[in-house]
Amino acid sequence: MDTPGSQPLPVAYPDVAAAAERLAGVAHRTPALTSRTVDQRTGAKVYFKCENFQRMGAFKFRGAYNALSNLNGVQRRRGVVAYSSGNHAQAVALAGKLLGVRAVIVMPDDAPAVKLEATRGYGAEIVIYNRETGDREQLARELAEKRGLTVIPPFDHPQVIAGQGTAAKELIEDVGPLDYLLVPCGGGGLLSGCAIAANHLSPGVRMIGVEPAAGDDVTRSFQTRTLQSVHNPDTIADGARTHSAGKLTFPLILHHVHDMLTVSDKELLRSMFYLWERMKIVVEPTGALAACALLEKKTKTKGLRVGIVISGGNVDLAWAATKLLAK
Repeated sequence: MDTPGSQPLPVAYPDVAAAAERLAGVAHRTPALTSRTVDQRTGAKVYFKCENFQRMGAFKFRGAYNALSNLNGVQRRRGVVAYSSGNHAQAVALAGKLLGVRAVIVMPDDAPAVKLEATRGYGAEIVIYNRETGDREQLARELAEKRGLTVIPPFDHPQVIAGQGTAAKELIEDVGPLDYLLVPCGGGGLLSGCAIAANHLSPGVRMIGVEPAAGDDVTRSFQTRTLQSVHNPDTIADGARTHSAGKLTFPLILHHVHDMLTVSDKELLRSMFYLWERMKIVVEPTGALAACALLEKKTKTKGLRVGIVISGGNVDLAWAATKLLAK
């Protein structure tokens, strides 16, 4: 286990603001939806930042495009390599297509079919590995060294973090100051980026990260202030199956985030289908993490203005149908 150092923080609000300028006119300014039913159920005024309506269906496009936009000419010509279970894969593939940068993506053989197909559809080369026997980061490093590619990690990268923070920047600009902002957490790129933006634009906001209970590495790291990990967490929230927070995201989380919560897969399914049925929006399990913490009343929000980041909507509908029938 590692303890966070005393080095200067790697990302600050000006980085988020610069990312917003690069993304203007490229990324969608996703809607902030409200629901009287949710407000009545929670006793709060709730605003959902719907990144399921983002290009390629998730917030990941923000960070990927910002990172690829910062490549120099040589790096652009040689291309990039990324590793991801799906949403970062699609984001890098799409950003590469838009910017004319070749993308190679390392993906697990059990990645959702919808995410594999979309990544191929954006023109990326996919390299498959087995989660149980392979190391995706090592494989990406080997590909980078062999082919001269630049590695674009899914969360532990300053431009990726800054790009993700533009989601919270837009939300607060559109709806005003918040008392709470709940954000899904895998490796912490979205959470740390949003926390930077929210604390700057809405002083006094309480930042909450939400993880699946089976993949609670960031929660345990936050509580102990030491970087902890979990190997291949068994959860339906595939976007949060990271083994630990990053060397960049962890100190940012410790500095900017006020609490971490966890939800079970059973609770997550219940909340995901609630959002489908009541708000008529398609949300993937990982995307529903923050909403689940609110709906399951994991924290007290009555009478408060609460922001919820819906991080993505790239769900395998055939898989979801089996879960729905099993209810």
